[in-house]
Amino acid sequence: MFHVARRRILAALTAAAFALLSPAAARAAYPEQLIKIIVTFPPGGSADTVIRALEPLVTAELKQGLVIENRAGAGGNIGMAAVAQAKPDGYTLGVAPAGALTVNPHLNASMPFALKDLAPITLLAEIPFVLVASANIPARTPAETIALAKAKPGGLSIGHGGNSTAMHLTAALFTQRSGIAMELVPYRGTAPAAVDVLAGHVPFAVLDIPASRQLILEGKLNAIGVSSARRLASLPDVPTLAESGLAGFESVGWFGLVAPAGTPADVIARLNEAFAKALKDAAVAEKIRTLGAEPAPTSPEQFGRFIQDESAKWGKLISEAGIKAN
Repeated sequence: MFHVARRRILAALTAAAFALLSPAAARAAYPEQLIKIIVTFPPGGSADTVIRALEPLVTAELKQGLVIENRAGAGGNIGMAAVAQAKPDGYTLGVAPAGALTVNPHLNASMPFALKDLAPITLLAEIPFVLVASANIPARTPAETIALAKAKPGGLSIGHGGNSTAMHLTAALFTQRSGIAMELVPYRGTAPAAVDVLAGHVPFAVLDIPASRQLILEGKLNAIGVSSARRLASLPDVPTLAESGLAGFESVGWFGLVAPAGTPADVIARLNEAFAKALKDAAVAEKIRTLGAEPAPTSPEQFGRFIQDESAKWGKLISEAGIKAN
């Protein structure tokens, strides 16, 4: 009788031990250590600022700290390669920029990672752009801009923030969708592009909101339209290009949160829940908007489809427009 009871106790203890050691039980305790987040931009940029704004709320929700590591370079490829090669346990994540996931693969013959190497968690923020004109240009709408360009084929230009950037692709998409020929003039960032369109050295430019909003509000630049699908809270009187005659037009910069492929689904779900909740916080959302961005939480599935759609759109444009890597 004693031996039978002893065997039953040992069996129960063994079963309990296996349950504690099982992957499902281990994941139930996630996270048990600090979570590293690789940001593919230098400190102080919009992606870095957004993730640091989210950090206190995510830390409180997960009851675990975040370690933010900046690995800039190669248009985001360096940081994304590090994420793709990390152990898929939920303790190494990455802030993925639009270019690294949906543009660079179409511009580079070889890449240090592939989309299949990454698991989407959530879109974090979208960064819309605005097409502006110098104050002395007689165009106030997309229709007037297009008519002016058709009257002077190849005689007008659009400045943008640099070759292969989202602003470059936005300008290229505008000319393609409009059926017009305009020279696309690259600058080293949006600030110098804003200076030149303000001075009238280039008639038009695609700029981000921080570089253009005050100039628009002061009447020093004419806002032709914003590139997002919806009007912006920061420029509510400026129509979208889509509602101004270019139906379906949408082009935004963005960044989202990814993990190495193979990260358990329940860990992905836990992270999605924590970051989405933080993005919906009123104070955090307001801080993100001051950067010229819009909070954009999604489900992992929605973010995955968004990446695929963006990749297809930009791949088609890059091929048809003959856009080359910088």
